[in-house]
Amino acid sequence: MTTTTLWHNARIATLDPAHGADGWGLIEDGAVLTTGDQITWVGPNRALPSHAHPAHEVDLGGALLTPGLVDCHTHLVYGGHRAAEFEQRLQGVSYEAIARAGGGIRSTVAATRAASEDDLLASATQRAKSLMAEGVTTLEIKSGYGLSLEAEARCLRVARRLGAEQRLDVKTTFLGAHALPPEFEGRPDDYIDAVCAWLPELHAQGLVDAVDAFCEHIGFSPAQTRRVFEAAKALGLPVKLHAEQLSDQGGAALAAAFGALSCDHLEHLSDDGIAAMKAAGTVAVLLPGAYYFLRETKLPPIAALRAAGVPMAVSTDHNPGTSPGLSLLLMASMACTLFRLTPLEAVQGITLHAARALGLTDRGQLTAGQRADFVAWELDHPNELAYWFGHNPCRRVIAAGLERT
Repeated sequence: MTTTTLWHNARIATLDPAHGADGWGLIEDGAVLTTGDQITWVGPNRALPSHAHPAHEVDLGGALLTPGLVDCHTHLVYGGHRAAEFEQRLQGVSYEAIARAGGGIRSTVAATRAASEDDLLASATQRAKSLMAEGVTTLEIKSGYGLSLEAEARCLRVARRLGAEQRLDVKTTFLGAHALPPEFEGRPDDYIDAVCAWLPELHAQGLVDAVDAFCEHIGFSPAQTRRVFEAAKALGLPVKLHAEQLSDQGGAALAAAFGALSCDHLEHLSDDGIAAMKAAGTVAVLLPGAYYFLRETKLPPIAALRAAGVPMAVSTDHNPGTSPGLSLLLMASMACTLFRLTPLEAVQGITLHAARALGLTDRGQLTAGQRADFVAWELDHPNELAYWFGHNPCRRVIAAGLERT
């Protein structure tokens, strides 16, 4: 039997336009009624339905309540770190030069292949807990540091185990087309053949929710990316794409042609790419941590994306090489200061639009029928989520209707 709980005495930022034209959807002295893992009612406490007879009541002490946070682009499972490369880049060596010299993703692949499944789980769990402490209730984890069938499966199993062991909803993305492993040196088409052959087996094991690729001149070509997407489409799996990070490869338009859930990075995105994403309903995922860490200077076309009405998500892109940050709130602040998003856009970017970037329509707002994921903050207004940094105002996290302890 499911339990009904009344969560009350809160200022609620529903992000539902029905509760205010400003986008925040604020409800003063609000309450949320949940049954099991679902929200059944949201509104002012004085308007609580007379037929509501909650088994439990929780006084939130006047806290600000928002939807649970969604980190929609991470590479959380890996071995080792790349601090030495950070020093190299500070001395002027480019990301591309490091990658071509055998560093970058390949160095993490070596460390990941050498790690046991339990070791990978232990390190990924610690990283996830940092994100969870700031109110993350849904997390995407990509593979892509194994680059063999056995190692990719191991990383995806770790992601599944992490979600099963923590009060956290984990979505997995197969990113076999991340980089060329050393055993396929000079044979990228053969490697793409292998990636396409692995995908049905990984899917049959229940390890894949979506498929991604790195379409870039140091990654894979549009033609090679298309082959991966065709393999995903044959299995009914949605696609995503690392697109237009370092150059314009036309990846966003290619991904949009496959109805991609999202295109991510996008510093070199063209007007044609924006139009294709708009037509396909593809979410733009902005990754200010990588932009900052790589000291990039070309901004994503934020104004053009905004004008076209393309939804913009914000994520940590947590990875050991180009974005080792573990604070989604910091990314929201960076999205405002570096990319010129408004605080509302940034908060929507780590809730509503981040959920859509994962193909999830049951979270990201506080409305009846949504999953009961929400966070109580020691804040007055939700715009403060993008204002403070180096400080965690999260006080309580409710995930799937139950409070984390």
